[in-house]
Amino acid sequence: MKIMSVNAGSSSLKFTLFEMNTKEVIISGVFERIGIMGSKYTLKYQGEKITQEVDLEDHEKAVEILLDKLLALGVVRSFSEIEGVGHRIVSGGEKYTKSVLIDDQVIQDLIALKDFAPLHNPAHVKAIVAFQRVLPDTPMVAVFDTAFHQTMDEVSYLYPVPYEWYQKYGVRKYGAHGTSHRYIARKISEVLGREDLRLISCHIGNGGSITAIRDGKCVDTSMGFTPLAGIMMGTRSGDIDSSMIPYVMDKCEITAQEVIDALNKKSGLLGLSQYSSDMRDIIDGMAEHKENCLRAFEKYTQTIVNYVSQYYVRLGGCDVICFTAGVGENSAPTRAKVLEKLAPLGVKFDPLKNKEAVGVLAKISTDDSKIQVYVVPTDEELMIAEDTLSLIR
Repeated sequence: MKIMSVNAGSSSLKFTLFEMNTKEVIISGVFERIGIMGSKYTLKYQGEKITQEVDLEDHEKAVEILLDKLLALGVVRSFSEIEGVGHRIVSGGEKYTKSVLIDDQVIQDLIALKDFAPLHNPAHVKAIVAFQRVLPDTPMVAVFDTAFHQTMDEVSYLYPVPYEWYQKYGVRKYGAHGTSHRYIARKISEVLGREDLRLISCHIGNGGSITAIRDGKCVDTSMGFTPLAGIMMGTRSGDIDSSMIPYVMDKCEITAQEVIDALNKKSGLLGLSQYSSDMRDIIDGMAEHKENCLRAFEKYTQTIVNYVSQYYVRLGGCDVICFTAGVGENSAPTRAKVLEKLAPLGVKFDPLKNKEAVGVLAKISTDDSKIQVYVVPTDEELMIAEDTLSLIR
């Protein structure tokens, strides 16, 4: 049985096609710069990478090319072999606490919830509609990043603002990356052979969030009303003093939306370093003694440490810390700096094991560390495919 997982951005579309009988990846790829000059696609199939520049005026065109390539490469003989398509959805608000089959009402709800994930939900809708037009008889499933965080209690998800804002307008913490954190919780439980874990999951990539998990359920998470809150990220500021917004509006003579755009797209590593949003570039810059890169790196790691420390107390201790996502899985220097700063909690790690743990599941803490530390590659795509398979059955 073939199931496709889809993750759409405003100008991109990532996909993975699984054979669910074995849970193996058949083909994966990304369509980039949709609606922008210089658009292209990259496919990974049978150990080879296929890249081609192509005009992608919209998501529907990307979907058409994607499916045509599946036929041309012999991945499928007909589209009917694709028995379900699962779509990653960043925000389902309070309404969606689990994955659901997509119908017209779900699409309308996603549009209505766009303010909770303005950079993501509109793009998800575009991709869903595009797939529905090309695969009208194939069931589609929405898998929500926010669903995993719906187990938070009021103390964790409410903001100290007028309560009627929550009652009337849904102003509260929703979190993000829930599909990844759910996968990490399940995987580390399998590795350690126990479910009663106090886990701090560090999903750190271009976007990032830290989540406190007890017995497989979310207790608290760093992202908030939108994915802008929490730790410092590649281009996002993370937590700031909101009074800054009208001040910057006045000084720079810009609108509130322009400030929010800057906080989303021009801040974080990019904003502080004035160099790059990519951690690899930042580390290279540090090697060249660029003080701006060092400044950004120190601030970035400190915001992670602050949340891990906070959640250590929130959980009443911690059994295991997991690093995942692009930076978490691949950047040994970032992990090392975070763990060095966590030494007061009794965290000890093996520098050699940490250096060797690149994109693989590995324990990097020492035997006498009070908290076990693992690198766990995430697999959001597999979680999406599994939820899709479960629902269409």
